[in-house]
Amino acid sequence: MKNIRIGSRNSPLALWQAREVARYLQNKNYKTEIIPIVSTGDKNLNLPLYEMGITGIFTKDLDIALLENEIDIAVHSLKDIPTQLPKNLSIIAYLKRDFPKDVLVRKEASKDKPLHELKIATSSLRRRAFWLKDYPDTEFCDIRGNVNTRLKKLEEQDFDATIFSQAAIERMKLKVDYEELNNLIPAPGQGVIAVVARTNDAETINLVDFINDLETQQCVEIERNFLQTLEGGCTAPIGAFAEMLDGEIRFRGRICSVDGKNEIETDDVFLYHDSENFGAEIALEMLENGAKAIMQEIKSQ
Repeated sequence: MKNIRIGSRNSPLALWQAREVARYLQNKNYKTEIIPIVSTGDKNLNLPLYEMGITGIFTKDLDIALLENEIDIAVHSLKDIPTQLPKNLSIIAYLKRDFPKDVLVRKEASKDKPLHELKIATSSLRRRAFWLKDYPDTEFCDIRGNVNTRLKKLEEQDFDATIFSQAAIERMKLKVDYEELNNLIPAPGQGVIAVVARTNDAETINLVDFINDLETQQCVEIERNFLQTLEGGCTAPIGAFAEMLDGEIRFRGRICSVDGKNEIETDDVFLYHDSENFGAEIALEMLENGAKAIMQEIKSQ
């Protein structure tokens, strides 16, 4: 039987995700091997992501390993995967979405501060812009590193709180108090583990197909079509979240200027069979109604 080589970033969270995919495969008696690969985004922890100017900063090195046949599949957080994959690579499976929200983690000394007085550490343009929309006088600082590194910095450095994906906290089973941030629309694909393979590797695609969650796939494809049509990179202040509710899909999308002052948002419910191009259609409508100017402003900065 084929031994499935699973490529992963070497962070604890990424390896957890790779082991989760391996568990599904092993339950079908497939043999697996996890191959950690240091990504470009993990090699430089000094610059914030939005200053590095690289699309797919956490996926590029695994893409190369796939194309050079060093691994059979690559496992990623879907929100890290660009909407345009390299030629001959495809997303072949999405695990069921678990925790899509952003959450706020405070240091003990700041637990009673009101939200508008918090000094926030985050290197995400989306999180900064969406936060500024509601709290325009907030002071920010950059923070990089894996979950445990950022939690350590939270206790040691001069800021009050930082923002994580809820999935990072829950998947690692960390004993951390957090506040759900319902005002921050998640990044497209947040809370979803995705599997990428070579498009022409039919054997591997057939082996892995059973782990794909169709409902998750339907929702995140709407989100990613929305993102792609807005021409936003992974670091742009764009949020998108689709969820299935009794046969209907609720979609929330937002684009925001970096300073949080200009934003366009949508909140729609529609039948799934009408949704084939819904993400793109909504994005085009938003572009006509002011989003194009916001995107041009973002790119100029």
